[in-house]
Amino acid sequence: MPVDMNGYWKMVSNDNFEEYMKALDVNVAIRKIALLLKPDKDIVQDGDHLMIKTLSTFKNYNMDFHVGKEFEEDLTGVDDRKCMTTVTWEGDKLVCVQKGEIEGRGWTQWVEGDELHLELRAGGAVCKQVFKKT
Repeated sequence: MPVDMNGYWKMVSNDNFEEYMKALDVNVAIRKIALLLKPDKDIVQDGDHLMIKTLSTFKNYNMDFHVGKEFEEDLTGVDDRKCMTTVTWEGDKLVCVQKGEIEGRGWTQWVEGDELHLELRAGGAVCKQVFKKT
């Protein structure tokens, strides 16, 4: 049985985010705005169907997927690319592989106690984010 990620999560830390955005070739103006934000995550999980909403005062991003099924992800508003995305369970961790223009792009997400951990990867850069359940 997969770990329960349901809930509303508030960001408490965001390490190396600027380097991650540089690896995605996000322009400097957007990077400066994004660095000021502390987005929340609203996750609704029904078995292997997940809806992850990333919410901020600047932009929102919604991801709706079934674990194990490849889909085309439209990253408009993130870095304005499209990629083929697959999310799988590796133990209690969700592991995402995003195939497209950026080498090594993806993320890993897991829960430890009342914290949601998210490791974002792109082009050799790694960003580590932590969210606390509210």
